[in-house]
Amino acid sequence: MKIADVRRTAYSMPLVNPSYPPGPYRFIDREFMIITYRTDRAALEKVVPEPLEIIEPIVKYEFIRMPDSTGFGDYTETGQVIPVKFEGVEGGYVHSMYLDDESPIAGGRELWGFPKKFANPKLAVEKDTLVGSLHYGSVLCASATMGYKHVAVDKEKVLASLLTPSFLLKIIPDVDAKPRICELVRYYLEDVNLKEAWTGPGALGLFPHALCNVSQLPVLEVISAIHIKADLTLGMGEVIYDYLKDGEG
Repeated sequence: MKIADVRRTAYSMPLVNPSYPPGPYRFIDREFMIITYRTDRAALEKVVPEPLEIIEPIVKYEFIRMPDSTGFGDYTETGQVIPVKFEGVEGGYVHSMYLDDESPIAGGRELWGFPKKFANPKLAVEKDTLVGSLHYGSVLCASATMGYKHVAVDKEKVLASLLTPSFLLKIIPDVDAKPRICELVRYYLEDVNLKEAWTGPGALGLFPHALCNVSQLPVLEVISAIHIKADLTLGMGEVIYDYLKDGEG
């Protein structure tokens, strides 16, 4: 393979058999259960990187079913999003993500900087209850429940929340294990078609694990639970702060 061929074809690893195809990445019938809870502010201050600003000691714990996504297939994901502000604009900092599919793990980390790790999340309806669980190996790390489709909610408000920016800390090491890329990335969901939005009683339990540390942001009070279904496109990211170049640290 010539040098020009490498330059022309390289966009992901491995070179001749990439883990995921080029985008765009469209999701059909993407289903969310989001439990919003109050946590310890000191715990948030330990994990939210500047220049992002914490709004309140609030966390959104998300379970997401993706049965039909271009390039990434059929998988389930879960993790924590922290409401923050950047230059006065509110959005969400994606703090943790656990999922069960290699392709979106590789693509999410390489392209945007999603903090993805392999685990075994589930989201399903059990009789009258929407149930989410996260196992890391055999160990239960998160358990969420919600009354199934109890009360419809205002779709316009939910859509507005889906269209706010999200923020990621993208870290890629150099060959000497020092950071080569360390950037704050912003992205948006695009072409969102919100199909359903429901609320109801919710509960969330987070359990200690050495390598799946969702419990480091403890649940002090469950504030709300929402269940939504939508079609959407995952927009590509943009670098908004370079930790290796911007500022004096």
